[in-house]
Amino acid sequence: MGLSDFFKNPSKKAFGAQILKWVSTKCCSFAACGNPLAEDHIAHQLKDGPFISGSESSESTLSITVVGASGDLAKKKIFPALFALFYEDWLPENFTVCGYARTKMTDEELREMISTTLTCRIDNSANCGDKMDQFLKRCFYHSGQYSSEEHFAELDKKLKEKEGGKLANRLFYLSIPPNIFVDAVRCASLRASSASGWTRIIVEKPFGRDSESSGELTKSLKKYLNEDQIFRIDHYLGKELVENLSVLRFSNLVFEPLWSRNYIRNVQFIFSEDFGTEGRGGYFDNYGIIRDIMQNHLLQILALFAMETPVSLDAEDIRNEKVKVLRSMKPLQLEDVIVGQYKGHSKGGKSYPAYTDDPTVPKGSITPTFAAAALFINNARWDGVPFLMKAGKALHTRRAEIRVQFRHVPGNLYKRTFGTDLDKATNELVLRVQPDEAIYLKINNKVPGLGMRLDRSDLNLLYKARYAREIPDAYERLLLDAIEGERRLFIRSDELDAAWAIFTPFLKELEEKKIVPELYPYGSRGPVGAHYLAAKHNVRWGDLSGDEL
Repeated sequence: MGLSDFFKNPSKKAFGAQILKWVSTKCCSFAACGNPLAEDHIAHQLKDGPFISGSESSESTLSITVVGASGDLAKKKIFPALFALFYEDWLPENFTVCGYARTKMTDEELREMISTTLTCRIDNSANCGDKMDQFLKRCFYHSGQYSSEEHFAELDKKLKEKEGGKLANRLFYLSIPPNIFVDAVRCASLRASSASGWTRIIVEKPFGRDSESSGELTKSLKKYLNEDQIFRIDHYLGKELVENLSVLRFSNLVFEPLWSRNYIRNVQFIFSEDFGTEGRGGYFDNYGIIRDIMQNHLLQILALFAMETPVSLDAEDIRNEKVKVLRSMKPLQLEDVIVGQYKGHSKGGKSYPAYTDDPTVPKGSITPTFAAAALFINNARWDGVPFLMKAGKALHTRRAEIRVQFRHVPGNLYKRTFGTDLDKATNELVLRVQPDEAIYLKINNKVPGLGMRLDRSDLNLLYKARYAREIPDAYERLLLDAIEGERRLFIRSDELDAAWAIFTPFLKELEEKKIVPELYPYGSRGPVGAHYLAAKHNVRWGDLSGDEL
């Protein structure tokens, strides 16, 4: 376990604090003393943790309540992530997990339900069965309505029994539809908040449908919670490659000088799934691909990519820089967007359904399942650089990646070798978020031999080849951050307002004019219009080059 990992572990944080106190008093002349970067790093490792002293660690408890425990997200992501944290000893000594939902269920039935989704992916030989049994014994269930203060009061009574009079910290994860967020928050805040420790609530997207509804949601939540109690989760911010984005840029001298309009020609954020809505059409049709993927996942990654160097690694400093980027962006224009919808297709003797063939989708729906957009940032660093987004369902492959295409080499001595297509000579940095996480840089290289023949090659960091251990799921990182009070990867209310300001005018125009999406076959590369949009801004989509790893 490295030093950073040591300090992140709540059960070891108290001992770490004592060590650092001794180091600061006894070894002041060493590197950290008087060094603001070292001091900031130490402060960042220890800030906001729920456990401060050894006695407090043993006398405090953590209660994690999953509201909507019978849903798919809870079963497939939240409970497995909590078990993974427990398996690696990231959770405090005294913790309980409580499932809350309308479904009638016993403790044993909850344990049976979630046991089917738990895996010891980290080390199959290290007492996997025993660890599962220990975790499941800490899992309990309480049935109740999401809008019933009485039922949440009963939950509070049950939590107090488990907490045994210790200092109680409580985390609520709202894995429920957005139309009942406020009711659940009201009941949890008024009837099930901790009387002695902190209370935090994780809210899943979508955070409204536009600026107005998002503002109303924020206003309603703040009737019962302070801003620092609200953790708006976007699981893409917990992805390993997204987390590594700022490390790659700010800790490698080779990249930071290039990170501007002077050297970067365009940046592409690409998200594709190789399956359709498949029974989730009812939810999806109310939001569409732009609200579901672009306005949150891709825009959040864009803000992290384009932000200026923050003052420190403190959550507020990072989120301040993200807000500046979002406020500098032009509202999205209709002429800079292409929308599409997948249609039925037969391939290899197999038939694939159209979006409107989904029985949960209204007949004649014109909700986009694909969108490509060009956005611009009005500041000195990025003026004139197109930031292209592309997201779609039922495409030819599953991927999420960031592609940075650099400018052509001025007066390139080898341009004759590349012919008239100088794009083939363009350097490109690719961060593949999923699947098979990787970072690779496309460079031009001489092919060995007596002649002068150039080849486009990759300098490649493939994570599964370089790192033996499996990458943690994004929900593990985000749940741990919420427990520790680390807000860096969660969305602040003014950040949310700035994000909706970019998309809301366009979304209203799209819906008022009833723009019909361009159809594309299930399993294809998407609508042809996306290529024309890229060409309009003198860009070629990097994922269509055919020379991928």
